[in-house]
Amino acid sequence: MNQTPKRAVVFAYHDVGVACLQALIDAGMQVDLVITHADDPNERIWFGSVQKLCEQRGLPCRIVQQSELLTLLPEIKEIAPDYLFSFYYRFMLPTELLETATIAALNMHGSLLPKYRGRAPVNWAVLHGETETGATLHVMEAKPDAGDIVGQVAVPIEIHETGKEVFDKVSQAAKRVMENVLPQLMQGELPRQANRLAEGSYFGGRKPEDGRIDWTKSAMSIYNLIRAVAPPYPGAFTELSGQKVILTKSSLPLEPSVDLPPSIAAFLKKSGLGMHLVDNRYFGLCGDGKVLELFLMQE
Repeated sequence: MNQTPKRAVVFAYHDVGVACLQALIDAGMQVDLVITHADDPNERIWFGSVQKLCEQRGLPCRIVQQSELLTLLPEIKEIAPDYLFSFYYRFMLPTELLETATIAALNMHGSLLPKYRGRAPVNWAVLHGETETGATLHVMEAKPDAGDIVGQVAVPIEIHETGKEVFDKVSQAAKRVMENVLPQLMQGELPRQANRLAEGSYFGGRKPEDGRIDWTKSAMSIYNLIRAVAPPYPGAFTELSGQKVILTKSSLPLEPSVDLPPSIAAFLKKSGLGMHLVDNRYFGLCGDGKVLELFLMQE
């Protein structure tokens, strides 16, 4: 006997939105409505488009402002979806919308919950030198990223990888999470385990100004900042001769007396903390006495 397909309303944006929506389509979920964002004209758009995927697959898709979300309530109540999904949708969904799901409202988060709850989880994980992160599907509650965990896939963070490179891996991990749990979701079954909030932390959003380098910090922490916010993110920055410089890449921390020519090591020893031009090469002297060779672009 054929089972009636499960029905979904999806709020989605970005690469994770595209990957997870595609997973729903591939699994045979009936997607009755997709809500996405208008692209910000002030933002560099380097990621996939949920709106374009909907156009290609003939799915109903609308752009709704945050202040208008509750106007969707009568329509979504009429749909009576089994599931309401949020895939990298940037607005918090009102609890009234979450309650329209007859089975569950589920969100995909770009970390291994309960770690790195909140905003920009991939960038924070790279900045803190983590060696692993991942994607987690969890039950949505009024408190962000706090509901029970439904599925999770981990990915390694290599020491040389940028935030963008890790984000690409997390996007694929998010799709694998969906592929893993969709057979159960399609049966109306919701696997869940406790999201032990005390074992993780919450992080806020990041602003471009947060990329300012504090040269009193250790070389490794500065190295991690540079790769965490490298383009297409706004980038880590400092000043050289009064000019703002965005750093896109650096070496791993160097020991001046071991890893550098004696003339460069001697110059840096006499210099203050910060960025210096020596023999047509750029270096940053850090608070722990170690050095980064810097690769940059001028703003």
